[in-house]
Amino acid sequence: MSEENPVFQIQRVYLKDLSLEQPNSPQILLEQEQPNVDIQLGVEAAPVADGIFEVAVTATVQTKIKDKTVFLVEAKQAGIFEIRNIPEDQMGPIMGIACPQIVYPYLRGNIADVVTRAGFPPVHLAEINFQAMYEQQQAQVASAAPTPSVTQ
Repeated sequence: MSEENPVFQIQRVYLKDLSLEQPNSPQILLEQEQPNVDIQLGVEAAPVADGIFEVAVTATVQTKIKDKTVFLVEAKQAGIFEIRNIPEDQMGPIMGIACPQIVYPYLRGNIADVVTRAGFPPVHLAEINFQAMYEQQQAQVASAAPTPSVTQ
């Protein structure tokens, strides 16, 4: 059997979803207090076709003053990747680390842009260590797995 060369190519990076809400405008814009910022990130991957995968990084940025939302941004940046002839044990790290690292800078730029266009100072998402995030998720999955019981 001849070994085929591994393939890892970006086919496309695109903004899949973007939402901005300012439910308490214009009154909240008159507040002088600094808002609290909460940022949630997620990564998902799915096969699209044979050897073609979509990897998406999702961010939710919510700013509040007391219990009132100043703005809420939800964005999903995705990429289509051709990944072939890669050992199965390397697919998880590629989908959970390498692909999100490629997609994430686009997500950061789009969020900063939409927040600025909404009339606020830009929110710059911090750099993310996707390897640490992936390893943490793997540890959570491993600890959630039921341990086999032996009955005699």
